[in-house]
Amino acid sequence: MIVFSRGAAIAPGKTASAMAFAHQVSAYLKATHGIELEVLMPVGGNPNRIGWSTRYADLAALEAATNKMSADPKYWEIVNGGTANFMAGSVRDAIWRTV
Repeated sequence: MIVFSRGAAIAPGKTASAMAFAHQVSAYLKATHGIELEVLMPVGGNPNRIGWSTRYADLAALEAATNKMSADPKYWEIVNGGTANFMAGSVRDAIWRTV
């Protein structure tokens, strides 16, 4: 099992709109691509962050989903519309495997 996570620092004054954006992206990916994407907020540490997490059967499934999203103009329209919610350069991805 592969776990993909993405996190980003929320820009000052943008917490509410960042949360709305995060849920919009998650809802779109579920409805259009069947991806179950969780929206996450930290319990400790820097509270001005938001994250997403999902699981794939294997790396091939992750790659297939990434390719579908990359070719989806509506996905990019949503993503590009939310950039003001986040600090530039703060997006971090992680790919883990379960053991």
